[in-house]
Amino acid sequence: MIAVTGASGFCGGHVARAAAAAGAEVVCLGRRPGPVGAHRFWDAAAEPPDLSGVELVVHCAAAVGDPAPGSRAAALMRAVNVDGTDRLLRAAGGRPVVWVSSASVYDPRRGRGMVGEEHPRAGQLNAYGRTKAEGEALALAAGAVVLRPRAVYGPGDTTLLPRLLARVRAGTLLLPGPDVTLSLTAVENLTRACLTAAAWAPGAYNIADAEPYGRDAAVGAVLRAHGVRARIRHLPLPVAGAAARIAEAVAAATGAEPALSRYAVDQLAHPVVLDLARARAQGWSPHRNLADHLASLPRQTEASE
Repeated sequence: MIAVTGASGFCGGHVARAAAAAGAEVVCLGRRPGPVGAHRFWDAAAEPPDLSGVELVVHCAAAVGDPAPGSRAAALMRAVNVDGTDRLLRAAGGRPVVWVSSASVYDPRRGRGMVGEEHPRAGQLNAYGRTKAEGEALALAAGAVVLRPRAVYGPGDTTLLPRLLARVRAGTLLLPGPDVTLSLTAVENLTRACLTAAAWAPGAYNIADAEPYGRDAAVGAVLRAHGVRARIRHLPLPVAGAAARIAEAVAAATGAEPALSRYAVDQLAHPVVLDLARARAQGWSPHRNLADHLASLPRQTEASE
């Protein structure tokens, strides 16, 4: 029996469906039922999960977002991503655990033109990066396999590509700084890793598409696939950084999530390419890319935004 946490969400739902399709008995742990299998209620911020009969845990549940420091959302993020991880690992009691982390744990102050798993994990720019780093440290200490995808996209994505499309204004999309090269991760590539990683040596593994993408070309392809006619303009990086600092100051005063943050700017403004050699050495290989995903979308009539 495979337990999948966060199965009512984007990544966890894909993992649960793929596991069931492969013939596994699936139990979905979370506050809401998953798309397949049995459901066991689990509030990661409050209690340990029921893992009776479970042979493998794939932990996809996480609090995500970019909350203001000191806000209730930031406190909840720690309760789920750090304290919830501790509860899960204690309940696992030595069972194999595959823990889905994030490339956001990597230190943004160091060059990330080719990021291996030994890249320093410090200096994160928001609560999400910090709590994922703390949670995965617990998982690694417990002997789990930790997967570090970057910018996961695919069918059912409610965050990455929708947020990008929502930023088009008057036929223009502003991106911070000049064009850069970025790793992205198709959810199908992550799903395959989640379901094979129990057999890998404990430790951390980068997970991404086979080749990185030019930011502007990838964004342009996404816009066209969704029927959005928009010009991509480059906002000078100092201007973007100043706007992020102002937005963060406003958010700190109100407790709301900032409209723009240093983390959001960093995600788009600096090259980040993940080295996949360690995961490839385990026999995993990415089979899906952005072009495959965009080709699978319903054809859109181009419209001006």
